Amino acid sequence: MARMLAVKAQPRSKSPGVEELGPDRFRVRVRAAPEKGKANAEIAERLAAHLGVSPSRLSLVRGAASSRKLFRLET
Repeated sequence: MARMLAVKAQPRSKSPGVEELGPDRFRVRVRAAPEKGKANAEIAERLAAHLGVSPSRLSLVRGAASSRKLFRLET
């Protein structure tokens, strides 16, 4: 069974990190610019590290070009 995680992305942040906003809701700040998937890759890495899972268990479902993203976490 998979969990869906809502993410508010903040690229080009001076203080990267992950903040829990509620159940399965996160704000992820990354240094990468939102171009060529760099920010999305860093978001997945930081979110996976925060959750204590491998980044390969996360997949971007919606929002590749948006600040509001939906990730699927395979359990």
